[in-house]
This record gives sequence, C-alpha cells and structure tokens, in this order.
Amino acid sequence: MLFSLTKTHVCCFYSMIILQETGASQELKFIPRSYAATKITLTDEQTNTSTDISTSFTQDSYYLKADTIFSLKEGRFYNIVVYNGSIEVYRDKVFCTNQVIADYSINKDEYVEHSTSNDFIVYE
Repeated sequence: MLFSLTKTHVCCFYSMIILQETGASQELKFIPRSYAATKITLTDEQTNTSTDISTSFTQDSYYLKADTIFSLKEGRFYNIVVYNGSIEVYRDKVFCTNQVIADYSINKDEYVEHSTSNDFIVYE
C-alpha cells in the first residue's frame, strides 16, 4: 500500500481599511460573504468600546458599499464587523489617520532631526 503525503501551502493576504477622523461621510467598500447587510459594528481596540452604525448598503459589481459617518480618533485601530441581521458577512481592521497614505509615517511630528557641526577626521 502506498501513501502519498502532500504539502498544502496557505497564502494569506491581510489588508486594512484606512479612514480619516472627519465629520463627513466616508465610503466603506468591501467584498462580503453575502450581498445583504444591515449594520456595522465598530470596536475601538484601545478602549474596547463598540458602536453600532445602521446604514444602507449598495452592491457595486463584486463589492458592497456604504457611505456613512464614522466617529473615529486619529492614530487608533478599530475592528469592524458588518452584519446582515445577526449573521456576520464581513470582518476587517480599520486604522484612522489624516495623513496622506503614500506619505504616511509612524513618526510624524514625533521625531525632530537636529543638525550639528561636528567635524571628524578619518585616518587611513
């Protein structure tokens, strides 16, 4: 009797939704497990408080979209769960920043570079 062992490689791709700290409506666009949704639950990872947001969703090709106002604080991470009634249709992580994503720096306004006139000589 011959046994065949195969290796299964699992490849995971993690992404994160980036939102801003603003009072204006922002678009949330994602690929759900099913194309019906009724509410969003947003949990602040720092304070562990949850907020339920009732909004309307529209389907756009393979995506589900919601335009809603989020109450967020800059520099914080949030867990977002989208429900259809009591059934979870999407789960992700949100990061709130007002920086331009292409220029994002974790050290923005935290590190100040100082110039010096230290001269040194290297002998070879």
